[in-house]
Amino acid sequence: MRFPLHDRLGPCLLTLLVLLLAAPVAFAQTQDDNILPVTEAYQLSADAGTPGVLKLHWTIAPDYYLYRGRMKFTGGAGVTLGAAQLPPGEKHDDPYLGPVETYHHGVDASIPYTVAAGTTRLQLSVQYQGCHEVEPKICYPPHTEHLDLPLPAASEAAAPPAGGKALGAALQQLGGNDSGGALTGTTSAPLPPEQAFRFTALARDPQHLLLRWTMPKDYYVYRDHIALKLKDADGLTLGTPAWPAGGVVHQDAQLGSVTVYFGDLELPVAIEGDTAGRRQVTLETSFLGCQDGGVCYPLITRDATVDLQSGAVANGVTVPGAPTAPSSSGAAPTDAAIAPAGPLQTSPIQTSLFAALLLALGGGLILNLMPCVLPVLSLKAVSLLESGENPARRRRHALAYTAGVLASFLALGLGILALRSAGHALGWGTQLQQPLLVAVLACVIFALGLSMSGVVQFGASLGNLGGTLANRGGAAGDFFTGVLAVVVASPCTAPFMGGALAYAFAAPAASALLVFLVLGVGLALPFLAIAYIPALARWLPKPGRWMETLKQVLAFPMYLTAAWLAWVLANQRGADAVGLLLVAMVLLALALWWFERSRGRGPRRHALTALLALAVLAPLYLLAQVPAATSAAAVQEGVLAYSPQKLAELRAANTPVFVDMTADWCITCKANEHAVLDGAAFRAALARNGAVYMKGDWTNEDPAITAFLQQYHSPGVPLYVVFPKGGGAGRQLPTVLTTAMVERALDEAAR
Repeated sequence: MRFPLHDRLGPCLLTLLVLLLAAPVAFAQTQDDNILPVTEAYQLSADAGTPGVLKLHWTIAPDYYLYRGRMKFTGGAGVTLGAAQLPPGEKHDDPYLGPVETYHHGVDASIPYTVAAGTTRLQLSVQYQGCHEVEPKICYPPHTEHLDLPLPAASEAAAPPAGGKALGAALQQLGGNDSGGALTGTTSAPLPPEQAFRFTALARDPQHLLLRWTMPKDYYVYRDHIALKLKDADGLTLGTPAWPAGGVVHQDAQLGSVTVYFGDLELPVAIEGDTAGRRQVTLETSFLGCQDGGVCYPLITRDATVDLQSGAVANGVTVPGAPTAPSSSGAAPTDAAIAPAGPLQTSPIQTSLFAALLLALGGGLILNLMPCVLPVLSLKAVSLLESGENPARRRRHALAYTAGVLASFLALGLGILALRSAGHALGWGTQLQQPLLVAVLACVIFALGLSMSGVVQFGASLGNLGGTLANRGGAAGDFFTGVLAVVVASPCTAPFMGGALAYAFAAPAASALLVFLVLGVGLALPFLAIAYIPALARWLPKPGRWMETLKQVLAFPMYLTAAWLAWVLANQRGADAVGLLLVAMVLLALALWWFERSRGRGPRRHALTALLALAVLAPLYLLAQVPAATSAAAVQEGVLAYSPQKLAELRAANTPVFVDMTADWCITCKANEHAVLDGAAFRAALARNGAVYMKGDWTNEDPAITAFLQQYHSPGVPLYVVFPKGGGAGRQLPTVLTTAMVERALDEAAR
């Protein structure tokens, strides 16, 4: 008898153990039945001739197939791999694995990559798994091949020193070299200039402008090669820019000593002349920039129209005819693909700190009503009810909860500042792009639900988690509840929060932290009000036996929250990950049940509790190894998956486009879809105006979507942008949609 091996992660650890033990036997027996060696059944070839893209091809023998979901690609030293592009496979129900996609005969994969400076070889590991589908039916263990390929010529060229000869050569290009475009020689594919150097201009007041360059890590601009002038502004001139500190001095072989700015550059400039009665000005900005250790771009020229009265933000638009650097594929990006928004009706950046703080306070207050936060707030509500008529206890509960909320928001703010200083992308809720964190959060919520159902008691009150916390009189439990409220609030974007977060993500450190703290004050404000305003406290019902029933009823929203997180995990990593999460939850329930039964019965029983708790980590560890699932947004009927290239094609064809950036863990996104975007009125508006609905799924990390969000200064999802058919700037819609608002935007885009 042969034992088929499927290295898929089943819903039971015992099944997984049996399969692993059977693997050597199954594989050994295959050698006696004319089963091909794995490298002959699946012949892998690689083509690295295109810079920045590795092409793989499997030739699959007859009666064999490969699993699409079992392919995994890992970069070697100095190699960073992008998301692999694989065609859809043949769908069928596997008796062991459930719904799967497989390949027969052959399959091609395309993998974008970048290499660090000094890397001379393209090294990576390719893992795959397949089966023999006729007798004898066996499955191979996962097989890994290690590739070591020469880099294509464009990637092997010596990288010029940053700020040195590359700039001199770029200036020679501008002086008459006909080759055009950006220089080669980098070992990392350069970004298009509109992504490498994001330029915005705003008016602090009618006489003062603030110019901002935002650059990814390793990109910089030259201070002395920034030229500014006002266009068609008779009687107005620009004063001397107030160059900020923080410039880095380079010794350039062609230009001598030069100063460059990395990361963010904020440049105040005064307008000299009488601006009374003038609504707006148009600023022309020219600058030179480089990729550190890579290319230097030809002269970039941007025009920005700035509203002097409202202070609305204007994004720099590349001047037609100005030279642009090619993209990593070698083709110059089209204006339609990269055209940023002009002045928006609802600008996501506020120029006033006071306005941002008001938005933060309102957004934090409304966050209490969002469905992602309500289950955790039930914990806090019960603790307040348990305090009865004791004002001192109510205040202690509220203050400890507020401290947890503020500490969590402060930690979020510090983390965002650290990421920003390192040049990384920022986003509200992006921590839920990490499947392991989603699984851990689901387990925590599930454990709290078991506590409220009476399976285990963590102390004298619900907010008191753990024996140590119980000895602290409940304050630590209330603090933890505040921390948990902030964690589960991260997928939600309440009204007013978008503007506050966008300001915080771009503001100086002190202002950004203040915005995050005020968000926390807004979230904690209802409980502070009940604790310190006696008239509100009198509205609380009297404690009684009914409270035990209430606690048990409130456990079910906790279970629903855990179920929602499991659904998010299914969209991120598929059924395997959900199976492992369910195993972890069962083991956790067993550990908590035994903990309650062994209370006060000796160290031996507690040792078993510790072993059961450690067992929970095993499925979570395996879960972290599960590969990403296919995005669901790309297969919906009538919906195009977002790509910059496809958006460029549609805009070049004068087609109105409604772009929806969403994520499965974004509650606001799902609410908008249910209320507006899945409705017949929205579909009718698309058909009436000949518009295309394009959706970007940010459930998992996606650099293209991140770049689009940054282009519109969005702190995260949801983001809705309507592009008109005439090729003008996209119009950004608020985070909370109405049918009338969307229909009006589409009608205007089609005019």
